[in-house]
Amino acid sequence: MHTVAVLALDQVIPFDLSTPIEVFTRTRLPDGRPGYQIRVCARQPELDTGAFTLRSPWGLEGLRGADTIIVPGTATPTAPLPGDVRDALREAAEDGTRIASICTGAFPLAATGLLDGLRVTTHWIAADLLAAAYPRLQVAPDVLYVDNGQFLTSAGAAAGLDMCLHMIRRDYGSAVAADAARLSVMPLEREGGQAQFIVHDRPPVPQGSELEPLLAWLQDNLARSLTLDDISAQAGMSTRTLIRRFREQTGTTPLQWLHRARIRQAQHLLETTRHSVERIGAQVGFGSPTAFRDRFKKTVGVSPNSYRRTFS
Repeated sequence: MHTVAVLALDQVIPFDLSTPIEVFTRTRLPDGRPGYQIRVCARQPELDTGAFTLRSPWGLEGLRGADTIIVPGTATPTAPLPGDVRDALREAAEDGTRIASICTGAFPLAATGLLDGLRVTTHWIAADLLAAAYPRLQVAPDVLYVDNGQFLTSAGAAAGLDMCLHMIRRDYGSAVAADAARLSVMPLEREGGQAQFIVHDRPPVPQGSELEPLLAWLQDNLARSLTLDDISAQAGMSTRTLIRRFREQTGTTPLQWLHRARIRQAQHLLETTRHSVERIGAQVGFGSPTAFRDRFKKTVGVSPNSYRRTFS
């Protein structure tokens, strides 16, 4: 039987902790036998989760001999990793144990050095922090999980479930994984990645800057077919000067700002109206439904219809 050790660190996120426990505990092989044995491990007998106190039946010795170790996210991802935890994870890696993280569990796993040079992910809201803290990592903020073979990382919350189902499929095949997915009321594979769940706020409007009136005008004219020359004329400056000042004050180009504003407005309309995708594309300034669908999927990660099914 495959043994999964779930490592609960201080301030562990209860949702992330429970996900692998529930998924792997319920997994059954075709003959009805359980597919996994679960160990919940921690440095100390009692652990503060913030919402309640957890009593762990296993210490760090429970990591030894496990086939898979899961590191759930914590509410304090940048907290120093205790030396004994680091050593235990490194020893497990040397023995060939598969190690995976959920959400901000990527931070303590990265602190071991085991992820150096690898493509990884974490919750989108913490992706920039992870990249800054561990510059040797290749952080992909828009995917649900990344499988590097021995080491896996997932995004936040439900993405941990996606990763666990993926590991079940690796261990026992698609039929067993599909059964586990049905028990979890989850599709075996979800369309798109984290990008569809990232809140794309309206592009920043620098208060009091000389571009503020222009940006307000752009926001009010998203439906128009605007060119760079049109925007320059409205701003009363040359194209070259406009691009330079736009980069200085917004960090992007006029057309990129405009595309971002259009997609954010399209998301709002998909969430709050029953307008057709074609009508929404025209409302936010795209010349054709195909151009709208292509730009939306490139930015958000899923099609407009898929986004609407998820968030309407």
